[in-house]
Amino acid sequence: MRSLTTAATGMLAQQLNVEVISNNIANLSTSGYKRKRAEFQDLLYQSMERVGSRSSDNGDITPAGVQIGVGVEAAAVYSITDQGNLQPTGNTYDMAINGKGYFQIDLPTGGTGYTRAGSFQLSPDGQLVTNDGYPVQPGITIPSDAVEVTINDSGEVLIKLDGQIELSNVGQLEISTFPNEGGLESIGQNLVLETEASGSPIVSVPGQPGFGKVLQGYVETSNVDVVKEITDMIQAQRAYEMNSKVIETSDQMMGTITNIR
Repeated sequence: MRSLTTAATGMLAQQLNVEVISNNIANLSTSGYKRKRAEFQDLLYQSMERVGSRSSDNGDITPAGVQIGVGVEAAAVYSITDQGNLQPTGNTYDMAINGKGYFQIDLPTGGTGYTRAGSFQLSPDGQLVTNDGYPVQPGITIPSDAVEVTINDSGEVLIKLDGQIELSNVGQLEISTFPNEGGLESIGQNLVLETEASGSPIVSVPGQPGFGKVLQGYVETSNVDVVKEITDMIQAQRAYEMNSKVIETSDQMMGTITNIR
């Protein structure tokens, strides 16, 4: 019976759906996290009577035909890139992007990673780094004798030295945007990588047309809506139960045929 394998694909699809939802809920408090959504598509159909076939020698055309679906499969798990809330922290080196863009990070492999999580700190040498110690591009070093650090909307890093009136510029932050943010590859540690699907990064200073502004002393929270995730999880659970009921019913029907005397 086709219904056995068809319902089995439905159970596997809803299992994947719950796994995606559980990852979203687990990252509810992860700075800069973008929630994921599973997308599904129907499988190929078996044509018992092809649509548009001739039903007689007179040339009569069947208006519908008979097509039987064989289940569902996962099409994609993609990111919803809506901006999360901007939460004040009071930390000098916490930064959030209000609008489009990603901070650029030097990876140990020599490549460039991208992140929306701007919880930055200083290395022992005074360089601006991530929580894992990866330098922020372009490299910015804060002198140890700086008494005040200001980062403006345009990403300029300004410091004040003891006894100095005017602020000194020690660096300029740059951010990147992508033609297709959903095509970025997530690698963990709040980092994503460029792929062929995302397109090449477009680099500029914050505040330019099409680029967000930098807010010092803020972090972007996860964009996960816990109410929606719980609702989606309940729907996935019900769909899983209904598919399992189809398998149970198919098994009972086969048992009835087996018991025919």
